[in-house]
Amino acid sequence: MKTLGRTAEGGYIVTGIPQTAATRLARYASDRFAALRGPEVMMTVDSATPDARDSIAVGPVPAKRPSRIESLDALRGITIAVMILVNTSGDGAHTYRFLSHSPWNGCTLADVVFPCFLLIIGVSLVISVSGRLRRGARRAQILRQALKRSAILFALGLAVNTLPHFDWHTLRIFGVLQRIAICSFIGPLLYLWLRPKTLLVVCVVILLGYWVLLRWVPVPGLGMPGVQIPFVDPYANMPAWLDRHLLPAAHLYHHSFYDPEGLLSTLPAIATTLLGVLCGVWLQWAAMPHARARGLLVAALTCLIGGLLWSHWFPFNKRLWTSSFVLWNGGISLLTFWLLFWYMDLRRRGARLLYPALVFGTNSLAVYVLSEFLAAALGAIHLRNGVSLQQWLYQPLAAGVHNRHIAALTYAVLFVALCFVPMLVLYRRRVYIKV
Repeated sequence: MKTLGRTAEGGYIVTGIPQTAATRLARYASDRFAALRGPEVMMTVDSATPDARDSIAVGPVPAKRPSRIESLDALRGITIAVMILVNTSGDGAHTYRFLSHSPWNGCTLADVVFPCFLLIIGVSLVISVSGRLRRGARRAQILRQALKRSAILFALGLAVNTLPHFDWHTLRIFGVLQRIAICSFIGPLLYLWLRPKTLLVVCVVILLGYWVLLRWVPVPGLGMPGVQIPFVDPYANMPAWLDRHLLPAAHLYHHSFYDPEGLLSTLPAIATTLLGVLCGVWLQWAAMPHARARGLLVAALTCLIGGLLWSHWFPFNKRLWTSSFVLWNGGISLLTFWLLFWYMDLRRRGARLLYPALVFGTNSLAVYVLSEFLAAALGAIHLRNGVSLQQWLYQPLAAGVHNRHIAALTYAVLFVALCFVPMLVLYRRRVYIKV
């Protein structure tokens, strides 16, 4: 018996007929639907079902691309390595300026790391979700898994914040992993139910709306930005005001008056993730590798120019995650990705040179959590003379290297190398820790 049913993703499945006839019918249906709905409609074979040999599914899934992009793994690895390098300086008072976060307005190398990681998350989720859709997974099933993953990441973030001494009364609620958790759920949610053009509109609306909110909406009890209070003032801004009213100071960053990973500033961080999603969609749909590379370069230059121009009215600020900061760092991330993509995926070079980056990139979450726990342990363990284990390890470098900045950087590099060793073991055994 021949039947034609509708899939959960809005496509159609043909069952109960020979494979040759089914294939012809599916191709015809795919061509007809593609003409009506655009290039996002394709034909896939669902090999996960018992009747895979007799069933061909037609649904709104991007064309199949290679599931592993080496340059993306390398970019992720470089990002996580720099993140650890920034977080583990031997002496914070003697850290090079470019490896320290901007005190307020501005952008340094340290400020580029986190946005780049969120953009990579956006690219990766497109590759992962589209692959699962091709294998016949339902959208609700994918979303449930994304929610579970986000909950685990949020819990890990809370666990990291308990270090080195656990205290419910001073536990920081927000954090890096918590922001990653939120973006890792919102990204798939929007990607599964919105078309790329709509995703672009959402991204633009978030960036413009955030600018309007911080520039032209009065901060309750403080006044209008740029009139009664300075624009993007550290204390008198809407994200900081909301943080203070959501949580007591004891649960905020350094027990202060705001949190750099607070709730409202997570909104433009979602826009950063959406830039990665749009990049991932382009990589899935572009017909030729060189076309993908050109698209990455155009997107990078567009973001860089847009962010630089916007910064004259809305300055770069990592702690507020301003809209100009989103575009500027999105451009830097995409430009770096383009360089790696051209070198590794087009020219097929760099596998040996960037081998450490690939090792870090395939177990990025594991190495980040490891670095946080290890750094906290070194700072928490004190020797008999009251010096922490971290200080005891750093003292020989400080004594042997005349330049204290170089000594602090050397310690951080050695710390990254120490984290590399267990990741290398996992990589060689092909063990990839995922959530």
